[in-house]
Amino acid sequence: MNLATGLIQPARFVPTEHCDERKGARDISLLVIHNISLPPKQFGGPYIDQLFTGSLNPADHPYFEDIAALRVSSHLLIRRNGELVQYVPFQKRAWHAGVSIFEGREKCNDFSIGIELEGADDIPYEDIQYHVLSKVTKLILKAYPQITQERIAGHSDIAPGRKTDPGPAFDWSYYRQLIA
Repeated sequence: MNLATGLIQPARFVPTEHCDERKGARDISLLVIHNISLPPKQFGGPYIDQLFTGSLNPADHPYFEDIAALRVSSHLLIRRNGELVQYVPFQKRAWHAGVSIFEGREKCNDFSIGIELEGADDIPYEDIQYHVLSKVTKLILKAYPQITQERIAGHSDIAPGRKTDPGPAFDWSYYRQLIA
């Protein structure tokens, strides 16, 4: 991980304008785990990159009509095959958490790093995804010491009632074993 650039290697970098400056990069103190699949429960293809870069064509799938105009992003995506994709440098604010709260503090985008897993709440994740996620997590914990194991949350934890990811298929116990 290069702290000067905020990029991690060997991630494929897909830059997006769906981000902005953080008020304090030294304030990064939360890691949020998400899932995404486009269309829902379908894997592969260019659609996640397109959503996060604002180039999703609503005509490509009926589901996209409702989401094509969203301005969302994440720092990282881990695809089903283990490919690591980075959209936003860590020192910038990705737009992944939305309306959110952690330990009484609102607007989690301000102080968090977001990692998307290509998946769905009720479909088991691939073992390679857990291994890539654990390697990335260890690098993040080292680079951002305010993020501790207790400060790793699911999207559902910071936006209860609004979000359900990474869902019941995500094996928190296995993941925590890998990062211990």
